[in-house]
Amino acid sequence: MNPSRAVHPTRLRLIVLTAVLAVAGLLAATTQAASARTGGHHVFRWGGGTKPTIVLEHGAWADASSWSKVIRQLQEDGFTTYAPPNPLRGVSYDTNYLTDFLSTIPGPIVLVGHSYGGFVITNAATGNSNVKALVYVDAFIPDQGDTLLSLLNNSGSCLGGNPANVFNFAPYPGAPPGDVDTYIKPSVVPGCFASGLPPSQAAVIAATQRPLAASTLLEPSGTPAWQTIPSWAVVGTADHVIPPALLTSMAKRAGAHITDVNAGHLSMISDPETVAQVIEQAAQATS
Repeated sequence: MNPSRAVHPTRLRLIVLTAVLAVAGLLAATTQAASARTGGHHVFRWGGGTKPTIVLEHGAWADASSWSKVIRQLQEDGFTTYAPPNPLRGVSYDTNYLTDFLSTIPGPIVLVGHSYGGFVITNAATGNSNVKALVYVDAFIPDQGDTLLSLLNNSGSCLGGNPANVFNFAPYPGAPPGDVDTYIKPSVVPGCFASGLPPSQAAVIAATQRPLAASTLLEPSGTPAWQTIPSWAVVGTADHVIPPALLTSMAKRAGAHITDVNAGHLSMISDPETVAQVIEQAAQATS
């Protein structure tokens, strides 16, 4: 009898057992990964119809990278997503810039704004039949004639008080007489604009902030798109820039669907899961 042939059944059993264990391990790892994703990211199911394009408008003293975590989740769920730059030159200028950008997108749009970006989307969506929903994330929701200054006045914002104690000022090319760029002082950013985030992250935000032209504070908003377009609002209950009472009152005035989140002014960074869910709820409503 050939000994090598005699051991084949045993070797075969070992091979089969190893394969079974490997498959079981793979299934367990897959199940764990799915569970982890379900635990860390909601399960999204599209209800049918054409998926809208998501357009994210950042606010003052920020840039499009502030949407990075939200964009990742929206893209994972199959949404075409754009985060165009906000020039931060003034309500009219910034509105026209976004209006032109939106004109390049066919089909339905969900338009999202953060902070001052709420002014821009409120005006840019007016008259655009493709915009089916507005989402305000810790954002201004202005009515006609409102200005940034009129809304923030006596609100308790951490950006209030003596401007020289809050902002650094810098000239910029082509500025109207008396206008300047405003930067939040790095010492103010951690406890105000970036409250609730790690100090190291707040320091990066302070260093990379994009300035807002000071004249923007006095420029009135036009006819609000939320009068004819359904809206949603994320309200950071620990927001120091736009206090929660102001966020809530503006959202109620617009008839927005309100979601409270335990976050500061940058909830799309500190709680992107909730922000993405609200955007997707708005998207579902368009189908």
